[in-house]
This record gives sequence, structure tokens and C-alpha cells, in this order.
Amino acid sequence: MANRREFLRTAGQATVGVWLAGGTLPGLAQSARREVTIGGEPVTIVDIHAHCVFPEVADVLPEGMATPFNAGFPGLTLGADRLEVMDARGIDIQALSVNGYWWYAEDRDLAATIVRMHDEGLAEWCAMYPERFVALSSVALQFPDLAAQQLEHAVTELGHRGASIGGHVANEPPTSAEYDVFWAKAEELDVPIFMHPNNAMNVVREGGLAGRGNLGNIVGNPLETTVFLTHMMFDGVLDRFPGLKVGAAHGGGYLPSYLGRTEVACEIRANANCANTKMPSEYLRDQIFVDTMVFSEEGLRHLVAETGVSQVVYGSDIPYDWPDTIDIVVDSPSLSDADKRAILGGNLVELLRIQT
Repeated sequence: MANRREFLRTAGQATVGVWLAGGTLPGLAQSARREVTIGGEPVTIVDIHAHCVFPEVADVLPEGMATPFNAGFPGLTLGADRLEVMDARGIDIQALSVNGYWWYAEDRDLAATIVRMHDEGLAEWCAMYPERFVALSSVALQFPDLAAQQLEHAVTELGHRGASIGGHVANEPPTSAEYDVFWAKAEELDVPIFMHPNNAMNVVREGGLAGRGNLGNIVGNPLETTVFLTHMMFDGVLDRFPGLKVGAAHGGGYLPSYLGRTEVACEIRANANCANTKMPSEYLRDQIFVDTMVFSEEGLRHLVAETGVSQVVYGSDIPYDWPDTIDIVVDSPSLSDADKRAILGGNLVELLRIQT
């Protein structure tokens, strides 16, 4: 929606009480709300994996600089259609984030301006619909000290519930000592950091995933996630910050599916030089959480078997057109009703401190 701010101003003329009472805000068509039940009782569904953009950021970019995000992709710009899609699926609450991370290549001042506009835009939207949305900041991770300041401001001043980051900065994992100031701040604030990949651009040579099948996304995204999580373990970040909670999109990439190889790497590879003090499986069952985007009952069963129920959360990838996993969770023969409730919402209600 090109005139998102006009929409927000119009909606802002209505009182929040109208929304809480079940009314319809100006400019927003009322849509049918699917109610998802488990054991005959409704369940609150919380979504950790929800994309958005703020096209007005283009106004602060240098003249001639191409708009580095696909603001025209249907549903990325926040508007009435976002709630309609959520209602149709049965999603009660989304944790929104801007996660293209193109600003990692910008200078400090411009990156600070971009992140501020994102954070303020998210806060504005969440204030309009406090029962439907929470926000994750998307910090300028290329400047770890600034990223720490941005995270603190977003959480303590704007009410954001954590941050979203990319899997690499200038092709390097954010796991060296220079990033400790950011990880320390996340641990201090006790907020989760959700990592979203960008086609493994830091891992695969240029053109290496070209050709049929959109492999940059299909193979590259889970590959980047796997590399990121493995660095977080083997480089010692999760040991240096034992209270840190790190989320990973797309079911944690390939890590849970081939955990055995990672589990023995530090013991059998003479050149491994691992800095971790625990087994990878221990981090996966404690400090790392993953979303449900595995698209099959067997994939979900295996994911839970490797991570435990407490580490799996629902993710939709809205507005991108992937199969939804709500019914896979609801219909799963391998999960108890309590497990299903935890995965679809309970784990994130606790992690993101959502009042229900």
C-alpha cells in the first residue's frame, strides 16, 4: 500500500477501544476469522516469521540509489490485507520484522536512519493493533556498538520484543569478539534474536545456485541458517552468553536433519579447533529455537525429536506463498495437545512476553 502513512493516520482517528471491542477500524474491511482448536478448545497462534517493509525509507536514500527492497511485492507493505490473511489462516499475533538487511552495507549515519525509520514504523503499526502485532527490531549489525544501542532503545523505549538479524555481515558470521557487545546487550535485556537468511550469499560462489528451481532460496536459505547456527556454537558465542536465545528460520536449516555429523565434528576432526564447551545437541535444546517451516508431519516429528517441544515455534513466512504449517501441527499424531499448544503459541507467548 503506497499510502501506508495515510492509512495509519486514518486508522489512528479511531480509539483502540473500538478494536478491543471487536469493531472495525476505519479503512479496514472486516474479514472472517478462522478459529483453530485443539481438543475442542481454541488455541492462540503466534507467528515469529512475518515479513514487512516500509517503502518510505527510499526517501532518505542517496539520489540515484536503487530501492534495495521489493516494496511492490504483494503484502509486504503493511495494510488491511495483512490482517485479512492472518484471519483467514487463524493467526492471532504476528512478530513483525524487516529482514532484508541490505542496510548492512551502508555507512553508520544512513544505517542508523534506516533502522530508526523501521523501528518507528513498526511501533506505530503495533500501537494501532496491540492485540495482533509485536515487533522485532532489525539493527545495523555491521556496527555492533550501534546495534546494541538500537536494540536497547527498541526494547526499552518502543516496546519491541527482540531483534531480527541476517546470517552474516560482509560475508562473515557475526560471531567474533567485536560482536560481543551486541550479544551481551541481547542477553542483558533477555530478548530473543531471530536470524533470517539471504540465499547463502556468504557461502556459495556467485552463480553457484543459479538455474532451475530457485535454489538460492530453496537450498541457500537453509544452508545459510545452518552455517550461522554452527558458527554460533563452535565459535563459542553461546558459551560466552549462556542466557542468549537465538531463533532460526526455516526449521533451523539443515542442522536438525544432519545433527549427528555436527555432534561429532569437534571430537573426530583434528583441525576442528572448536570453542564450544557443550555438545551441539545441548544448545539446540536450550538456547536455539526454530520455526515450523518443514512442511510435513515427518519433518515436524523429527524436528521435535531433535530439539524438544520447547524449542519449536510457529512461523508462516507471510506474505510469501509457502504451505502453512498450522494444520500439520494440529493434526500431528506424534504430538500431545499440550505440545501442539506450546508450538503454535505458548512458547512464543513466553519468549516474547505477550499478554493474552
